[in-house]
Amino acid sequence: MIGVILAGGSGTRLSPITKIVNKHFLPVGKYPMIYWALLKLKEANVENVLLIINEDDQPLYDKLIGDGRELGLNVTYKIQDEPLGIAHGVSLAKSFVGDSKFIVLLGDNLFQDSLKKAVSDFEKDQKVAHVFLKKVTNPIAYGIAEIDLKTNKISAIEEKPVNPKSDLCVTGIYLYDASVFRYMKQLVPSQRGELEITDLNNLLIKEGQLGYQMLNGWWIDAGTHESLYYANQLINGDRKESNHE
Repeated sequence: MIGVILAGGSGTRLSPITKIVNKHFLPVGKYPMIYWALLKLKEANVENVLLIINEDDQPLYDKLIGDGRELGLNVTYKIQDEPLGIAHGVSLAKSFVGDSKFIVLLGDNLFQDSLKKAVSDFEKDQKVAHVFLKKVTNPIAYGIAEIDLKTNKISAIEEKPVNPKSDLCVTGIYLYDASVFRYMKQLVPSQRGELEITDLNNLLIKEGQLGYQMLNGWWIDAGTHESLYYANQLINGDRKESNHE
């Protein structure tokens, strides 16, 4: 299993501090934010990791993480020249992944659950992809999964729906096998000019190739001032999970 972490975002929601430092270097508990994704992969026995980053941040990553040896990982870097979407970032991992199955984490998504069993199970799974869902109180802010109650399968994912059909957010944790890159060839840029991960996952749904499971512990997208503060409280154990994202 290969690990891929997307950490190329500009972090505009965390401005003005992100005008001078990438959000993935901001402290969450005793570590920079990016460490938590790396440590989750290590815990799941995923040792070969590709970090997708901005070119300007390469010197800082070299200094902070380097080749990952101090964390017990093998870390390689790939530059995402333009912010063309999550699916575009994933596509940059094709040559690194080869024919292997891989796990994708968004670097600003922090969560409590261990991924060890899910990673092990996916190694034996025949499906192309697997996502992790979490109940949220503000579904209009996320990609939301609709579940077919008869089949207990995801029937569709809608990005930031005006009228959400559920409260189940698709979190920034994705398991794929290498055949997913064939599906990416069908993607076209969205209205905001990006290749959307939601569009990719909807293609997989139509082919019956997307599995899912619920996250049991807390999960947070730490991309805003409020959520970053909340993430620090959760990591430090100063606050219990509540209906807050």
